[in-house]
Amino acid sequence: MTKVPSQKELYKKAALYYFHDPMCSWCWGYRPTLLRLKNILPPELALRTVLGGLAPDSQEPMPQAMQQMLQKTWRNIEQQLGTNFNHDFWRLCQPRRSTYPACRAVLAAGLQQAYEEMVLAIQQAYYLRALNPSDEAVLIQLAGELGLKPVQFAEDLNSPLVEQQLQSDIALAGAYPVAGFPSWVLVKDDQLIPLTLDYRDEGVTLRHLYAVLAL
Repeated sequence: MTKVPSQKELYKKAALYYFHDPMCSWCWGYRPTLLRLKNILPPELALRTVLGGLAPDSQEPMPQAMQQMLQKTWRNIEQQLGTNFNHDFWRLCQPRRSTYPACRAVLAAGLQQAYEEMVLAIQQAYYLRALNPSDEAVLIQLAGELGLKPVQFAEDLNSPLVEQQLQSDIALAGAYPVAGFPSWVLVKDDQLIPLTLDYRDEGVTLRHLYAVLAL
């Protein structure tokens, strides 16, 4: 007689991947829903958070057209989701299209068990405090505010290990069915299954997850 696997056994045979970037404005808008979803995911289901890396290193000022597009995106997220943004950023900072430094900061903080804390610190700095997380000095400031070891963080920020981890994450995002950030992908029986994401309702993703696991 064939044994029917339990739900817990099904969960253990799958893995869930969350793809994001700490300077992705839609990830900031999604944050409350993300936290609610994480709190109700089956504990037996492996969860991995992956940094997709929106924009590579650059010292060039962000083109005006892109600045205007992103300002419009912020206002759109505000209107749709009620997310708070400090629009003084565009007046007080010199924006650059460069998110890799912030991604490295998250990984460097992760070496001191502060991955999620750094994600939030970067988001709050960027969207609420009008600070520029593309600047290394800002990232080191945030590490200090989090109580991390400053010398270790500064060294790790530009270390080969952190760079290797970032490139591994970026490659994974490129190999998986990720159309943008944020995104969810379930790996089950060697299949890569993108899950539906709703910015307001965590139940949409959870129901899709359960439906796929039950197949």
